[in-house]
Amino acid sequence: MKKTACFIGLFIILNSGRVVAQTDEPPTIWQPVPGTTWQLQLQGDLNTTWDVEMYDLDLFDTPQATIDELHEAGRIVICYFSAGSFEDWRPDADQFPESVLGKPLEGWPGEYWLDIRQIEDLEPIMTARLDLAVEKKCDGVDPDNVNGYANATGFPLDTDDQLAYNRWLAEEAHQRYLSIGLKNDLDQINDLVEDFDWALNEQCFEYDECDLLLPFIEANKAVFGVEYVEEGGDSQDYCPVANEMGFSWLTKTLDLGDEPPNGCWEGKW
Repeated sequence: MKKTACFIGLFIILNSGRVVAQTDEPPTIWQPVPGTTWQLQLQGDLNTTWDVEMYDLDLFDTPQATIDELHEAGRIVICYFSAGSFEDWRPDADQFPESVLGKPLEGWPGEYWLDIRQIEDLEPIMTARLDLAVEKKCDGVDPDNVNGYANATGFPLDTDDQLAYNRWLAEEAHQRYLSIGLKNDLDQINDLVEDFDWALNEQCFEYDECDLLLPFIEANKAVFGVEYVEEGGDSQDYCPVANEMGFSWLTKTLDLGDEPPNGCWEGKW
């Protein structure tokens, strides 16, 4: 399940007169299939004991020892960061120019939408985050807030702006052999399903829009998702449907702290 480390190579040993060809498989990118089990925790003391295939954890806050521990247990580690918003508590917050900061995200103090049209200004910041994911040995990334064009960002973003930015993120991730998921950008799934390795959604059952995720299933790519209990979700209603559709769905609280995966596959709804 882990990435290998070498490229195909040819070595010529002159002093012995022998030619030795060494071929090693190139690094692989994690490509989860429908039904892959997972856990999502972005706050609190990390619990690594859940028997799931993938953990989705914060890129900045997760200690290296935790990632190493999960790899030792055979788990995939996906690292979360926001690619479409500025968060004033992040260690690289001082690198964002004022010109890219837009309106605040409602309900999230200290977080502001980004002008994703200014890729040249965002590139050194976002590529540094991807490089950090490689350095920390993450198997992939979960970039959040990649649907600014559909929100009140303070900028006149359109669909083409978002497609360009999201494809740029996917290409940069793949150049580093990182798996990457498409987060919540439902209206652009048909355009982006080939660029991303899996999808991740919040609350599609609450908003009755889960059918929009099916192109990923049809491409044999996992669809991860979560419903929040604070919003009145009832897992008895959506879990059977999620399983039938091939989704990997969780029931969580909004703080995304240390709690069981509560996966629909567990039959606990």
